[in-house]
Amino acid sequence: MSNYNIKALENIESKTKIYLVIIAILLIVICISNVILIIPSIILYIGIIAYTIWVYNKRKGELSSYINELTISVDSAAKNTLINSPFPLLILETNGNVIYRSATFNKEFANVGINAYIDELAKEIKLEIQNGNIKVDKQVTIGDNIYHVIGDYVKIKKKERKKEAKYMIILYFINHTEQIELMQKYNDAITCMGIVMIDNYEEIIQRLSEERKPQILAEIEKKLYEWASLSGGVMIKKERDTYVFVFEQQYLSEMENNKFTILDEMKEIETEEGMPITLSIAISNEGETDYEKYESAMVAMDIALGRGGDQAVIRKEGKYSFFGGKTQEVEKRTKVKARVISHALEELIQKAENVMVMGHLNGDIDSIGSSLGIYRLAKTLGKDAYIVNNTNGLSLENFISTLRQQGYNDVILDKNTAMSMISPNTVLIVVDTHKRSYVEIPELLEKTEKIVVIDHHRKSEDFIENAILTFHEAYASSAAELVTEIVEYANTEVTLEQLEAESLYAGIMMDTKNFTFKTGVRTFEAAAYLRKYGIDIIKIKKWFQSDLESYTVIADIVKNAEVVNGTIGISVYDEKDKNANLICAKAADELLTISDITASFVLGHMGEKICISGRSIGDINVQVILEKMGGGGHITLAGAQLEGFTMEEAKTELIIRINEYFTENNV
Repeated sequence: MSNYNIKALENIESKTKIYLVIIAILLIVICISNVILIIPSIILYIGIIAYTIWVYNKRKGELSSYINELTISVDSAAKNTLINSPFPLLILETNGNVIYRSATFNKEFANVGINAYIDELAKEIKLEIQNGNIKVDKQVTIGDNIYHVIGDYVKIKKKERKKEAKYMIILYFINHTEQIELMQKYNDAITCMGIVMIDNYEEIIQRLSEERKPQILAEIEKKLYEWASLSGGVMIKKERDTYVFVFEQQYLSEMENNKFTILDEMKEIETEEGMPITLSIAISNEGETDYEKYESAMVAMDIALGRGGDQAVIRKEGKYSFFGGKTQEVEKRTKVKARVISHALEELIQKAENVMVMGHLNGDIDSIGSSLGIYRLAKTLGKDAYIVNNTNGLSLENFISTLRQQGYNDVILDKNTAMSMISPNTVLIVVDTHKRSYVEIPELLEKTEKIVVIDHHRKSEDFIENAILTFHEAYASSAAELVTEIVEYANTEVTLEQLEAESLYAGIMMDTKNFTFKTGVRTFEAAAYLRKYGIDIIKIKKWFQSDLESYTVIADIVKNAEVVNGTIGISVYDEKDKNANLICAKAADELLTISDITASFVLGHMGEKICISGRSIGDINVQVILEKMGGGGHITLAGAQLEGFTMEEAKTELIIRINEYFTENNV
């Protein structure tokens, strides 16, 4: 208001000057025409100027008086507003000195030791001023209530400063407790959709006697329904091995805190031959409708099954959380799925323009062997097929060289060639990995919608979501085992070249450590099928041989290992080496041959990344440990790669995760 009036005064003054100039010009014109009027004109003009000054001063005085009265009224209104503020109000200096507390403030915090909160608040305010913040906008808990505190800083004039206080602030305390409680009640009441599946239902039914079947099934359902009742939820049987579980979100945190004890309780049920009963649980609260949440839970269930079952997977806030997964994967003895996948893949290949097969970064013999098996299937079906290989591990250099010498030179594509040859009608088959960020060339995934995934690793969050066909079996020893089954059960008879059969056999040998780990009936059946091609075992063993220099390095890594938690061996390969991951993997295998070592971890320096190879004889789940560090794999074999870590930081983080594993699992 005052600014407006001052501007008005300036406008009046300007207009008056113009009028005086005009009058002066007119008087000059009159004096020129009649000289006698000069003196009267001067007197008249002086009189006009004097009158103008008098009027101007009078107006200015009236306006100043009005502004003063208005200012006093505004100050009075402001003071009344502060004194009678409906919100608790506090005027505070940054040195902690309280200038003023409103009556509402005193009443609100009469039964609370508010001084301690004020001192803490003053410290925070002082720190924020130092960081350049000029406003307060925060949430604080005082007593049993939650307040939204807002305010602005005011710089104190030098003569008014007290001690070190340079700023004071007016703070309003707005009680948001009721609002937050209502929001919490709303969030607690949100529906969660869950799916519970008995992993080994078929195996249990086949092995149980007719008399025991009803008893065991009734005991399973009793435990499930009792667990569901603890959350006030509803569990409905959808299929003979699948249940749908609906409950309120407020119980989800309790389930997580309890680590889904139902997983362990189910194993306590005694069955014939001592086979443990395992569950897969998938829960989601993401989606606008219950149906969308159910679909999200179905995706989570796929991940749980892809990780071998016996675990719970929670989808919330855009992330997956994993619980359980302590037992080995259960081998599915039926080959129906392999046969169905094989036939479906044949149809996709027959309708495609061409076929590209892609493995993972720094490919190994399992990756390239699986690629060769799919390549032969595509060629048998009369399609142009190519293998994308842009990076090689140390163990593959000789093998790739052999491939090129035996007529596969035009089959192996680098990144640029692959990018130029792929089209929307290409079938892109990803083998030995399901992680989008770990494939050989991630850009290829965007070039076609016809993507097939064949993998045996436990499923992680970064999976390829848009695959139209997925053969993901965590129980399998290797991708080579799965590809061998696809080739074996194809409608079209496929004849492998000897080198292709040998590479598939080598892939199984590598991932099973010469048929020691993760072998099942189907592993040996696949190996027996490949042996029919007259493979040369001696040649395959030579592919795995290490040179003397590498062997010496591995021996030094094993020699320098330290033992933590009694049975876990940890060692470090400090040299920067692009093949550090392979050296570390071999060293971890060697560490596991030492008595009393139940798990081993070897860290290596790949340049920009720190790699970790984890191995276990089965007592400790290395996959769960390394998964928390962004890695993955299996219970007995896993790995991870870290960016932005020094070797010491990576080792410290690994030990922290190992200790967490022991604490969470009461080991």
